[in-house]
Amino acid sequence: MPAGWGDPFRPMRRPTRVVRVGDVGIGGDNPIRIQSMTNTDTMDTEATVEQTVRLAEAGCEIVRVTAPSIRDAENLREIRKRLVSRGVDVPLVADIHFTPNAAMIAAEVVEKVRINPGNYADKKKFEVREYDDTQYEAEIDRVRERFRPLVLRCKENGVAMRIGTNHGSLSDRIMNRFGDTPEGMVESALEFLDVCEDERYFDVVFSMKASNTQVAIQAYRFLAARLEQRRPGEPSYPFHVGVTEAGDAEDGRIKSAIGIGSLLEDGLGDTIRVSLTEDPVREVPVARAIAERAARVRARRGANVDPIEVSSPPIPDPYDHVRRKSRKRSWGDLEVGGDSLIRVELEVEGALEAPQRTAAQLAMELSSLRDVEVESLLVKAVDGLGWARLAEFVSELESLGHDVPVSIRVGLEDEALLGAAVSASNRAARWVVRLRAQDESESAAARVAEAASKAGVDLEWELVARDHEIPELVRAALRACRRTNVSPAFSLDSGASLHEHRVLVSALADAAHASEPLDGFDPSNAVIVLRQRLEAGERLPNGIAGTDRVPEAALVDASVRLGGLLCDGIGDAVSMQTRGSAAGAVDLAYRVLQGARQRTTRTEYISCPSCGRTLFDLEETTARIKARTDHLSGVKIAIMGCIVNGPGEMADADFGYVGSGVGQVTLYVGKEVVARAVPEAEATDRLVDLIREHGQWVDADEGAADPTAARGIAARVSPA
Repeated sequence: MPAGWGDPFRPMRRPTRVVRVGDVGIGGDNPIRIQSMTNTDTMDTEATVEQTVRLAEAGCEIVRVTAPSIRDAENLREIRKRLVSRGVDVPLVADIHFTPNAAMIAAEVVEKVRINPGNYADKKKFEVREYDDTQYEAEIDRVRERFRPLVLRCKENGVAMRIGTNHGSLSDRIMNRFGDTPEGMVESALEFLDVCEDERYFDVVFSMKASNTQVAIQAYRFLAARLEQRRPGEPSYPFHVGVTEAGDAEDGRIKSAIGIGSLLEDGLGDTIRVSLTEDPVREVPVARAIAERAARVRARRGANVDPIEVSSPPIPDPYDHVRRKSRKRSWGDLEVGGDSLIRVELEVEGALEAPQRTAAQLAMELSSLRDVEVESLLVKAVDGLGWARLAEFVSELESLGHDVPVSIRVGLEDEALLGAAVSASNRAARWVVRLRAQDESESAAARVAEAASKAGVDLEWELVARDHEIPELVRAALRACRRTNVSPAFSLDSGASLHEHRVLVSALADAAHASEPLDGFDPSNAVIVLRQRLEAGERLPNGIAGTDRVPEAALVDASVRLGGLLCDGIGDAVSMQTRGSAAGAVDLAYRVLQGARQRTTRTEYISCPSCGRTLFDLEETTARIKARTDHLSGVKIAIMGCIVNGPGEMADADFGYVGSGVGQVTLYVGKEVVARAVPEAEATDRLVDLIREHGQWVDADEGAADPTAARGIAARVSPA
């Protein structure tokens, strides 16, 4: 891992200086601070105060308020006065875009000013222009002189500053030299840091926000490395971490947890904001869940001090998504690894205890899925009767229209099962065998590998070990396969962390360079399965539609663990285990894959969380557009309240809906404006027309599940 990240194999918080925002300290040994932003009109003093009070009561520690004009900035003084009169002392941050004069006023009132280096001194014109070095330096000098007065005022008043780069609003100068890349985002921020440091002003916090989770992760990593290069070994500047335009409901929470949570696991992040297209108060518990999870992981994993003996790098490229190379395998008729899609598996508990009933119940539950499907099933052998019961289970599923490969868990000591495996007409796509670091016999593992080889079935070793034990357990698993033709897949148990999976990847790569490699098998190319266990479902707070499948804490955990690894390029299949809804577990796996930009199986919405700049009800508008378009699998639709991040953050959206005035909307196809000043009342219909014109529309009932089929399956579920 690059310098500035700490240990890639164990959670370690990045050392930073402390920046004070009022009475709240950010960075250093302070806890991860929770932020949000009002979405009221800043000139509506009462509404802004009321929402700020609600946010503070919900546990928000810092509240941001937009200041799009001088009048708005001046009104921050009245907002502060009203809050003080109500006994609320939460620090305020003024959010500035395009208006340096407003920033100068806000710096007299609030505890922190956020500026966007993409538009503080530049008016985005989307111009393509080549700069020679002299012209480029002249532009930077112009920006510095525009920015310097704010730095001096913040320093004089003891006001902190966030230099907040947005992927969607990089200046034309940066775009023309670096493109909309993580490097461009970082360079944009460092130009402004140079001015701060020239003036000996260090109360600076950075953010690198993007709606694309991969871009966000890469940009924060790149910034950490660049800051470390500037002052090696010194505590650096704190990070404000977030994924912008994340959307709402499950998908908004998943994208936020992937981007924020995986960065926190690597120690990058000191204050966070979850950006949902919902009431901002709903952002606070999600942010708290992500922060608390990171603290638990650090406490649990950080206590282990045993050395981890690996030498190979765990991530192909930390600044660009590169999927880890693996050798393609076949689980029955399903291809896994290589250039295949990342597969989704469901582990079904107790399936072979009552094969027919379980198959019928499972088929009924899975019939509710739309646009996605289970691609593989995993069951556990029972009482030595595994092969006969497995065949019964598979046959029943096939009769119900679910022809998917079914794999089976086999124990090391299942002698009767292994003895019958070679001669039995079994239906197993692969065997999954749990291998523990302690109290397991390597000879027993060798017998399992030999039986799998004779049966002609794929084998997966599920390793149960602490981080430092993983390398030796990998070597033991490979030794067990040495006299067979088995090329095993690998996984860790469902409680393993992101860091432990990195140890597994490095250990497999190290094994490829060992003196006694397996014949014809490169361990560094072994298929890796990611496992996630979910508890029973419950409704999320406030009755959010469509989110009653998975508890919020479980959703956050799955998003961080699976999404962080997928963004690192690790994982060829995702295996979900649940005591709750089978359909909910499968649906979550696909949503995480989409949030990590690995598989697109449903409509993707890039929608901002709204603020005082928004000229229409963004939450209501998003719901209206989703009601018309959420059946369009694979279509990306951006819904933006204003132009600040609009066209840029919609970089890979197919269609865009951007507020451009009171009651007016601008429509985009890609980055191209196709209709201006569209009345809001007509805009959704016009958007649908655009999707039709570009051949990406299907009617909502095409491909919908047949309700009569579900009733037929239900009739076959016998009473308990």
